[in-house]
Amino acid sequence: MHTVMARYSKKAGEKVEENLHEMKEGKLRSGSGKKVTNRKQAIAIGLSEARKEGAKVPAKKKEKNQ
Repeated sequence: MHTVMARYSKKAGEKVEENLHEMKEGKLRSGSGKKVTNRKQAIAIGLSEARKEGAKVPAKKKEKNQ
């Protein structure tokens, strides 16, 4: 049996948790200033902020051009 490396750091998880809490309180805002109501968007904002702070977060997915 082998161990698997964590994909996200503890710091990244804490940042996402913090953002979800803010969203539930109605305090989380997007870049344009609108209130965030979508859970996935709140997670994306948390990961983006964690990435900026230098936390271990995988790179953004690249778009495939067809």
